[in-house]
Amino acid sequence: MNYKIHILSILLLGNLEASSLISLSDVNKSSIQLEKLKLESKILEAQFKLKELTQKNKKYNEITLYQNNIEKLKNDAEMAEVKANKVTNEINLKKAKWELKKEKLESKLSILKMEEELSHYVDKKPIYLDNPLKKDNTLIISDRRISLNGVITETTATNITNKINYYNNKDKKKPIFLVIDSCPGGSVMAGYLIIKAMESSNAPVYVVLKSFAASMAAIIVTLADKSFAYSHATILHHQPSMFQQGNNNLTEQKESYKNLEKWWKYFATPIAKKMGITIDELQKKMYEKSSKGDWSEFAVDAQKLHWVQHIVSRIEDTSVMTNIIEDKDKDKDSKEETESIETISKSENPIQYLPHLTPTDVYFIYNPNGYYQHR
Repeated sequence: MNYKIHILSILLLGNLEASSLISLSDVNKSSIQLEKLKLESKILEAQFKLKELTQKNKKYNEITLYQNNIEKLKNDAEMAEVKANKVTNEINLKKAKWELKKEKLESKLSILKMEEELSHYVDKKPIYLDNPLKKDNTLIISDRRISLNGVITETTATNITNKINYYNNKDKKKPIFLVIDSCPGGSVMAGYLIIKAMESSNAPVYVVLKSFAASMAAIIVTLADKSFAYSHATILHHQPSMFQQGNNNLTEQKESYKNLEKWWKYFATPIAKKMGITIDELQKKMYEKSSKGDWSEFAVDAQKLHWVQHIVSRIEDTSVMTNIIEDKDKDKDSKEETESIETISKSENPIQYLPHLTPTDVYFIYNPNGYYQHR
């Protein structure tokens, strides 16, 4: 019994030990598993941290790269700006040099132009003399000068009378010079206006003949208070002839003749008086000189007939202050602005058509070859 008990005790103890051993083994396994799990957890945690660190590092690298790129772009932009500024400065410098060069050239050009312009002017003032005829027979003409050339028309008279009035308003004492180079005559009414303007002028109007004065122009020379001429300038007086425009009947022609006769008497009377003869004697002498009645004399002989007062050997024109060779428009009054251009007639002869006159006006013009015609 006791043996059994002992055996049972032994078995019981053996079971207990076995159970203890089994329990211990389980505990160890659990511990190992726990440690394993802890280790795995740490590994996972380490892996996560590594991954997180890798991501952070990647992100940091990306940010750094981005910042570096931004910085590079800024640097590139700054460099580009520096280069652009350098190029701009170089361009501005070149531009400034060219502008300076341009200014120097323009300054030189301006000086050359001024010198050229100054070379066209005479560096002295016109001479004004109450008695313009010097002892050596030199006539001094001032800038109070009016030209009378070509056919005398209404426009010619307007220009001349306006200038006489202008010079009077400027100075009522200094002489005015009416200078004739060559004038065949023209409208009697226009010539009448010129003569009346000369007579009405407070300042003396001196007529100067250089080459040729006929008809109305010859009357202006002869009736002037004071006249001057070159010795071989020509003065031609003649009776006016019928020089009509349009188709006129006999009555109209008679009226024109009477009008022309009145004008002739008006002008011929003072001419004959100056010569100390009558109108009839004047007309007779005209036809003694020429079958056409054209009485032509050089000024040196015309002086003896009292057609002109003074014969001059030289004319010093102090009014010419610019280079008139290059300034063709300087003396526009020397020719009629409305003057017709020379043309060729049907018979192939050169002619010039005259402006139409008012009904009461006539042309007193020297026209022996029919050069001047009406349309």
